[in-house]
Amino acid sequence: MSPASDRSQALRHLSLNWFAMVMGLAGLALAWARAVPLMGEMAGAGAIVLAGVAAVLFLALGLFSALRWQHHAAALAGDLSHPVRHAFVAALPISLILLATAATWLVGAEPWVAALWWLGSLSQMAATVWVAGRWLSADKGRALGWPAVTPALLLPAVGNLLAPLAGVALDAPVWSAAQFGVGALLWPVVLALLLARIAVQGVWSERLLPLTFITVAPPAVMGTGALALGGAPVLAWMCWGVALFFLLWSAHTVRRMLAQPFSIAFWALGFPLSAFAALTLRLAMQFPQLQLIGMVSLAVASVVTVLLGMATWKGVREGSLLQAEPVAIVAVPGSGQPPGPQ
Repeated sequence: MSPASDRSQALRHLSLNWFAMVMGLAGLALAWARAVPLMGEMAGAGAIVLAGVAAVLFLALGLFSALRWQHHAAALAGDLSHPVRHAFVAALPISLILLATAATWLVGAEPWVAALWWLGSLSQMAATVWVAGRWLSADKGRALGWPAVTPALLLPAVGNLLAPLAGVALDAPVWSAAQFGVGALLWPVVLALLLARIAVQGVWSERLLPLTFITVAPPAVMGTGALALGGAPVLAWMCWGVALFFLLWSAHTVRRMLAQPFSIAFWALGFPLSAFAALTLRLAMQFPQLQLIGMVSLAVASVVTVLLGMATWKGVREGSLLQAEPVAIVAVPGSGQPPGPQ
């Protein structure tokens, strides 16, 4: 196979979940920005570097995704109809919101920053409506079924909860609160579906175990967003406790997760760990006894992100990532229905 053909096939498999890398890097940049009161300008410099890398990566992925749309439209359509991968359509607007939030911290409420935030915010709302609309689909092949109920469905909720982080500073507190409310509604709904799926069918497949860490993100982001909207600190503490619970709960999957070959799904660890660190450091500003936990959380998120970056670079170089993924077959016990992909 010629090098040009190899590149074309690799482009075919550049699915939407690759934007999880941007989410992880931008989220870590915001966490380091939260560490400035404790670590000084060194933390600020780290945040700037991480935000810059996230922005460059977003542009590169955006370019390659456009080329994929042009040359492999069927592959993109396959992602949008996939029971799991379709939810990652929200990763793109979430990346925009996070980049706009980082830019707000770096350069202030500039008009171009506000435009970037509004683009991400409105796109996220559209993505949420589209994903939720699949649940009402009359086509049983596209309707919500157990194979589709994975933590990836939390992405639309997480994106809406992010709105206040920059929206308040960008003079859009009303819309930020409204969009925050959408996320606050959908989070417990999706969480209930996840618990029902575990009770009825069991946990998602082994290769999707990294997605379990996504459960940490909604309460962590909700706590930070509530503070940005002027909410009581006790609400943020409640969210921190819930995020800590899901972090410890997700940790039960680490040994089984690491037994799987590395895939881009492992980037599901990046943003949730950074979101938890950011909330912890934010609360540490009023409660100094939390500073040590905040610094440890930031260190863990940073080390994990570096390891993910190294593994991704190795996978791209060796060609083990940009290729067709295996399909796990899951049958619904006692349903009499044929098994479906997961």
